[in-house]
Amino acid sequence: MDERKEWYVLHTYSGYENKVKENIDLRKESMEMEENIFRVEVPEEEVTEMHDGVAKTKVEKTFPGYVLVEMIMSDEAWFIVRNTPGVTGFVGSHGAGSKPAPLLDEEVAQILGAKQLDRGTVELNASVGEHVEIIDGAFSGMDGVIEEIHNDQQKLKVVLEMFGRETIAELDFYQVKKAD
Repeated sequence: MDERKEWYVLHTYSGYENKVKENIDLRKESMEMEENIFRVEVPEEEVTEMHDGVAKTKVEKTFPGYVLVEMIMSDEAWFIVRNTPGVTGFVGSHGAGSKPAPLLDEEVAQILGAKQLDRGTVELNASVGEHVEIIDGAFSGMDGVIEEIHNDQQKLKVVLEMFGRETIAELDFYQVKKAD
């Protein structure tokens, strides 16, 4: 048995991702599997859309119909997760009770993104009024001017020009770099 905790992808009924997460969290506690089943994540991202000249931000599922679970792949943990209501199977399993292949570390980092990874403290050597280039997220590739900096929260507000109008984006320090 592999004693290393790794990330696996579950296929679920579309629209039931959060219910599956909740069910697995409840089942791991009630069946005392906290030593084998660790985190359950529904990858989401903020999406900004323009409606009538107004930017609206909403949260969307990155991969509808899929849930990630960090676990040690024991027979018991596999059975509990696989038989959770709403789970249709593990991605990477070939059926007939075969165990699935785990995600690579690089895949986990890319899928879960910054919110799930411990990036530590990011140093931002810029001040209000300076130009920055956005290097991550929905506004990646755009330039803007810093309007506010919140060092304690590692966040800043940047004024961007979108569709001929100024728009304010709230970003994390790691999402920007000082413009050249």
